[in-house]
Amino acid sequence: MSQKKIHEDQKYIVGLVENNAFIIQAIYDKFAPKVINYIKQNSGDVSSAQDIIQETIITIYNQAIEKDLKLTCPFDAYFFLLCKRKWLNQLKKTGNKEVTINEEVLSKDDDAQELAFETSLFEQQHSLYKDMFEKLGQACKDLLKATFKIKSMEEVAKSLGVTYAYARKKKSLCIGQLTKWIQESPTFKNLKS
Repeated sequence: MSQKKIHEDQKYIVGLVENNAFIIQAIYDKFAPKVINYIKQNSGDVSSAQDIIQETIITIYNQAIEKDLKLTCPFDAYFFLLCKRKWLNQLKKTGNKEVTINEEVLSKDDDAQELAFETSLFEQQHSLYKDMFEKLGQACKDLLKATFKIKSMEEVAKSLGVTYAYARKKKSLCIGQLTKWIQESPTFKNLKS
């Protein structure tokens, strides 16, 4: 893939990661009204719109932290597209079919479409992982959480009060079980196709 130029609106992503109150307020001031208007025109209300906006900001933040998100399009197009997709998915789940799509509001920006798709995919993968992680036993959860925070398996074993050999074996079994559940999930099969 060719190297795309980072858009000047990357400042919004950086601001979210750094928890910059000024940037976060700017996101709400500049970009939320368009989303609120869209959702109100499509079977929603201000409260629903605010929930969608908050969820979208959290998704962008998580992707920026975990995947080092680089914005190659205007933030407005990317943010609006994500909010719109979240809202349409929510309407699908509740069976509400009264959706008016205002084509002038939709972004035709290819980079925004691509980034929104990647973010949506990331969010679905993250959700699937979290759901399957919660199915694990407490010992597996504790061990895997410790390995996320502590890089050395010797230190992980020591912190959990188990032997190094046990920690390595248990980690392998836990990851194996987690991987199996993820791969057997219908959601995983949908994500692959």
